[in-house]
Amino acid sequence: MKNNKQAFATRAIHSGYDAQTHQGALVPPVYMTSTFEFESVEQGAARFAGEQPGHFYSRISNPTQALLEERLADLEDAEAALATASGMGAISATLWTLVSAGDHIIADKTLYGCTFACLQHGLTRFGVEVSFVDCTDLNAIQSALTPRTRVVYFETPVNPTMRIMDITAISALVHTDNPTATVIVDNTYCTPALQRPLTLGADLVVHSATKYLGGHGDLVAGAVAGRKELIDEIRLVGLKDLTGAVIAPMTAFLIMRGLKTLSLRMERHCSNAQQLAETLQQHPAVEVVYYPGLASNPYYQLASEQMSQPGGMIAFELKGGLNSGIAFMNNLQLIKRAVSLGDAESLCQHPASMTHSTYTPEEREHHGIAEGLIRLSAGLEDITDITADVVQALKNC
Repeated sequence: MKNNKQAFATRAIHSGYDAQTHQGALVPPVYMTSTFEFESVEQGAARFAGEQPGHFYSRISNPTQALLEERLADLEDAEAALATASGMGAISATLWTLVSAGDHIIADKTLYGCTFACLQHGLTRFGVEVSFVDCTDLNAIQSALTPRTRVVYFETPVNPTMRIMDITAISALVHTDNPTATVIVDNTYCTPALQRPLTLGADLVVHSATKYLGGHGDLVAGAVAGRKELIDEIRLVGLKDLTGAVIAPMTAFLIMRGLKTLSLRMERHCSNAQQLAETLQQHPAVEVVYYPGLASNPYYQLASEQMSQPGGMIAFELKGGLNSGIAFMNNLQLIKRAVSLGDAESLCQHPASMTHSTYTPEEREHHGIAEGLIRLSAGLEDITDITADVVQALKNC
């Protein structure tokens, strides 16, 4: 069942599935099979040739995966989606499909550490040129664009510094100056519950489904969504032949379970993050808080225009710098010291030594990642308890 006139939360639960076609099973079944039987040699040949719909090997597609992909595409307002074994699987399969030796990529100056490593230390080994620019500056993007530019890639909000990109303006600029370039937005921080980049002009959206989409810290997965033509190419080239980043049927099932509560969870994540950011901003030990829900934030207006809520992620620095930041994190009792984000548990980590340690110290300085920066993922606990833990951990910092 698919009805785009229904609300987001309703579609996250029902889209693409009819229980009556599965013996009345309310919850979609998990197809634990690697291969599929053909009625005839001709049918098998037609499926391999892409002339007939249907599954033939679970490295390419699987009924459980297909339902997840239809649901994700619906929620992102995309023609199609592809689920993968990890967020980096989605990113690398997409980039390997779109670029070749001699091509050029423009990426924002600050990215998730493994994405940065894929671009800076990976693709460049194979003759792909990468330019890192400040994508909040349209002039910088325009200056970097060349006829060889195949991809413009950015996150918004940015991991971990929380800068916000103007998706509409960037997409319009790129498509005007270089219509062959593909605009890719990492929407992990927001999910389609808060932001839908494709409706704002982007060509593709990628996710680490490990985070909010799964929502419970019990899986690793990724996704890419966009035009069917592009997604089909990524499936058959980047996924099937170049990365093999195949999602397991049980993982697809768990993500669909997570999607059922996505809308509710994002409301709580955002509410807790907003209150926590306000508390941090007022605390005398805190130097600066980076959160787009604060009226003092330079991206407050843009965030309110392209995001329905400001998200569940906060970054901040303490007046005592790195040593105070380490003391704060070691003093936490309820909030867990762990990477990842979007779990039910509140998580706190140190980007410079953890998620963004793939940058050298010089690269971190150049790309705007302060050594004392702290990243906090507001969980689903009661805000009173989260706040109490933060306040006690800030003592003597």
